[in-house]
Amino acid sequence: MKRFSHIRPVYFALGILFSIQIASSSCQPKDPGPSPLVDNRVFYAWDKFNMGVDLSYVNQIQDNGGTYKDSGSVKDPFSIFKNHGANTVRVRLWHTPTWQTPATGGKLYSDIYDVEKTIRRAKEAGMAVSLDLHYSDTWADPQKQEIPAAWKNLSFALLKDSVYQYTLSILNYLASKNLVPEIIQVGNEINPGMLHPFGKVVNGNFGPFAELLKSGIKAVRDFSTTSAIKPQIMLHVAQMQDAGWWTRGVIQQEGVTDFDIIGLSHYCKWSQVNTMKGVTDTIRTLVNKYNKKVMVVETAYPWTKQNFDTYNNLFGATDSVAGYPITPQGQLSYMRDLVQAIYDGGGSGIQYWEPAWITSPMKDLWGSGSSWENNALFDNNGAVLPGMDYMNYRYKF
Repeated sequence: MKRFSHIRPVYFALGILFSIQIASSSCQPKDPGPSPLVDNRVFYAWDKFNMGVDLSYVNQIQDNGGTYKDSGSVKDPFSIFKNHGANTVRVRLWHTPTWQTPATGGKLYSDIYDVEKTIRRAKEAGMAVSLDLHYSDTWADPQKQEIPAAWKNLSFALLKDSVYQYTLSILNYLASKNLVPEIIQVGNEINPGMLHPFGKVVNGNFGPFAELLKSGIKAVRDFSTTSAIKPQIMLHVAQMQDAGWWTRGVIQQEGVTDFDIIGLSHYCKWSQVNTMKGVTDTIRTLVNKYNKKVMVVETAYPWTKQNFDTYNNLFGATDSVAGYPITPQGQLSYMRDLVQAIYDGGGSGIQYWEPAWITSPMKDLWGSGSSWENNALFDNNGAVLPGMDYMNYRYKF
C-alpha cells in the first residue's frame, strides 16, 4: 500500500478535474439549431380594414380548366386568398345575363345562382362578402347603365318599385341559404346615374337617379330589421377625380344620406389622381366632409408587360405610375403604398378587382383567355405572385 501512496493525490486531482469538466459541460447551452422564421404577417378584420378581392370570374375560369397554385401545389383559390390576408370577397350580380350564352355554351355566370355559389365558397373559407348589384343584365359602368330587359317598358313609379322588390328578393333569397352579405353595393360605378334613361344624370339633375337609389337603400334597411347580419350599404363612383362633384350631387343636392360607405374605383390608367399624397388627400376630404367610410373598391396594378393569350390586355406597357415599374416587385410596392395612402387619409379598406382573372381557356364575347392577366395576383402559370402579400403586410396603422 505504501508504494502506491504517492499516486493517490494524482488520481484524486484527476477525479476532481473530470468531475469539473462534466459539470461544466452539462451547464453549456445546447445548440438550438437554425432559428425559426419569424412570421410578420398581419391578418386584418374585414370591418377594421377591408382587404377585399373581387372573385366574380373564378367559377367560370375553373369550369374552363383554369387552376391556381400556391407553394407549388394546386389549391382552392378562395383558401389561397384567405391564407394571404384577404378578409372579404366581392362578387357582381347581373339581373338576367343571357347575352353570355353564345360564349359559355348556354351557362350563365354572375346570375343569382352563380353568385350564390361564390358567396358560399367565400363564407366557407372564412371571409365576409360584398355584393355588387349592377341593376343591369350586363356590365354597368360610367359608359353604360342599361336597364334590364325585364324592366324596359315600366313607368318610373314601377321602376322604383322594381328596384325595391328586386333588392329585397335577392337578400331574402340569400338569407334563406344563410348567405347574407356583409356589404351591399346599390349600383356599380354609377357616375352618370343608373337604369338609363330613367335614372340618367342630365345637366346636373340628380333627382330621378336619387329616387332610384333611395328605393334600393330602403330595401336593404327594411331587410335588416329582421336579419342578424345587417349589410352595410355602399354607393360606388369610378375614379377619384369624379368623387367631389358626384357626392355633392347625390348627398348635398338630393339628400341621399342613409348609406354607410363611399366606394371608389381607382385605376392609374384612367385616374387623374396618381400620387399617393393625392390619394390620401382625396379620401381625407371625403371622410371629413361626409362622415362616411371611404374605400377603394376597385383597383389593380400590372406585374408584367407581356400578353399570354390572344385576348388584348386592357393595361399596356406604358400604363404605370412613376416609381413603380411593371414587375412583380413593382406591383407589390404599388399596392403596399396605396394601402398606406388610403389608411393615412382615413380610409377603411381596399378591394382588388379580378385578381384571379388568369389566362385560361375561358371565353367571353370579346376574347379567349383574359384581358387582365397582367394585372392578376397570379402569374401566367396560375402561381401566386409576391404582390398578393400586400394584404398581410404590417402597415403603420
